[in-house]
Parts: sequence; structure tokens; C-alpha cells
Amino acid sequence: MKEMKINVRQICFIFLAYTAVTKLLMYPTILSQLCGRDLLFPAAASFLVEGIVIWAVAYLCSKTDKTFFELLEDTLGNVGARIVFALFALFFFAASVLPVFEQKQYIHNIFYDTVPSLVVFLPFFVFAAYACGKKLTNIGRCADVCFPIFVVTMVSLFIMAFSSVRWEELSPVLKTPITKLLGGFSGMSFHFTAPCWMLMFMGRFKYKKGDAAKLTFAYAGGAAVVLLFLAVFYGVYGAVAPSRTFAVARTSLFFPAIETLGRIDLILLFALEVVMLFATVLNMQMAVQCLAACIGTEKYALISIGINVALAAILIFTDVVYNAIYRAYFNWFWVAAALFTIILPLLAWTLKRRKRV
Repeated sequence: MKEMKINVRQICFIFLAYTAVTKLLMYPTILSQLCGRDLLFPAAASFLVEGIVIWAVAYLCSKTDKTFFELLEDTLGNVGARIVFALFALFFFAASVLPVFEQKQYIHNIFYDTVPSLVVFLPFFVFAAYACGKKLTNIGRCADVCFPIFVVTMVSLFIMAFSSVRWEELSPVLKTPITKLLGGFSGMSFHFTAPCWMLMFMGRFKYKKGDAAKLTFAYAGGAAVVLLFLAVFYGVYGAVAPSRTFAVARTSLFFPAIETLGRIDLILLFALEVVMLFATVLNMQMAVQCLAACIGTEKYALISIGINVALAAILIFTDVVYNAIYRAYFNWFWVAAALFTIILPLLAWTLKRRKRV
């Protein structure tokens, strides 16, 4: 019998917690720049599309116990499966670039009184190389640890922010031009890779009746957290929200106790950063898994080192042109996202499959 490397509970935690924390830094700021008080609409559309695809892939798991690689191998042959996984590895790698940039800027700006040198962030790649070099079971175990931290910190940050929210800032709605709403939908696509995670989890957990619904509702929970956060963020700052970067560190600033006790919210932000780090490296872990399957090896550590060295080099040599990279992603990454997070996951239904026994 095939070894089951992760369970449904852990995947649910990943979809709920990691889906949310990866969108709490620049995502609210960019959406508010593009869409103003209508920022909830492109976000909801993105979550809806991705949620449908996740359900489709999760439901496919009820029809077969094969992994995605095995489905490809049966349909396209071993060489074809390796080529597809090489392309997925490249996609996951590309999807990791901007989140790593965002993490670097967030850590430099929020956790340091002065702007530190780039070298200060490089230990992140030591952590990432270690995490990405582990087997798939490690992803699930980390999710078990991260989920309660996520719940406690987010509930606390919401409580601290609610007293400052002016809900009237979110009305009237749908006054933003449709082109800007579409820009918010497509331009931030590098934040939406969860259907690809579901593909990689195929055949790696023991599917039971109703698991597709559980996984979809878990993802919907993560989406609800983000949508609520977007509403709170814009409700706190209104028209000046586009100038407030790293949104998760800004919503609690007006909590009354901060004026007398200082930045007590930093304790929560430090804790939440633990979850952010594991969420940030998830796409990098998936790139390692895909490349290992493509090569036909389980020496994840060597592949992990190579991927992290490549990302570190990109960070070092392109840091000064970060804005140009962001614009390129905003304008063009949606093409790759449409192919890898929507079209290919849905096409998995057309692959040959053996019924579950």
C-alpha cells in the first residue's frame, strides 16, 4: 500500500492559515491603490475561482488513489510526466520570488528601528533550505504547529483593530472602473497558488467521504479571514490606505493600550511571522518536490540548497530593481497563473485514473 504522507486535517490547516497569512503584507495595499473601497470584490472573485478549482481537484481524489505524477505518467508516459513536473517546479519557483521580497522588506521595516543591510535577511535562506529539504510529512507537521499560532494572533489583532474601524469607509460600493477591478483580480495572481498545492497532495492522503467539502470549507475560512482583514484595513485608513504598506502591522496601531504600553502588538506580529515564514517557503518546498520527482530522486536537501541559492542570488542582484520586477509580475504573471492554477488542475480530470479501492 502507498505510504500516506499527510492527512486531511493538516491540509485544511494549510489552506486556512497559509492562504491567509501570505496575503496580509502588500496585497491589501495594492488592492486599495487599484480599487479603493471596492477592494473586496476582486479579492472575492480570486478566492471564488480558486475555491472552485480546489474543490474540483479535491473531489478528483475521491475517484482515484493515484498521485498527480502517476496520473500524468499513465496518460503521457514517464517523460511527459517529468516534463510537466519540471514546468510546475519552475512555476512554484517563480511564484516564490515576490513573497520572499515582501518578507525581506517587511522584516526590515517592521522589526528594525533602522533599515538594516541585505545581509540581515540572508539567514532566511538557511531556514528555507532546511525546511525545503524535508519530506512531505514535514509540511503537515509544521501546519499542526502553525495553525493555533495563526488563530490566536489573528483573533487578537482583529480585536485590537475593531474599535478603530469606520465601516462607512467601505461605501458606496462598485464605483471603481471595471478595468481596475480586473487589474486587482489578475495582477495579484502570484498570491493564489493553492490549487497547485492540492495537485501535489493528490494520492498523499487517505481520502474519506466528505473530505472534498472539508478542504473547500477550510480554504473558504482562509478566504473569509483575508476578506475581513481587507475590510478592517480599509475601514481603519480609508483613502490613505494605499500609502500604508505591510498592512498586518498597521491595523492595530490605534489600539488604546499601545499609547501607554508601547507596541505590544509586536509580540503578536513576531508570533505571526513564524506562520508567515512557513507559508512563504511552501511554494519553495513544492518546487523541490516537483524537481525531485522530475529527476527521479529523493535527495531533497541538494535540490533545496540549489533552489535557495538561486532565490538568494535573485534577491541580492535584483533588489535595486524590485519595483520593475513587481510591475512585470503584475502585468504578466496572470498568464502562468491561469495555466497552472486553473487550466491544468481542471484538466487533471481528463487523465487516466484507477478507481479507488
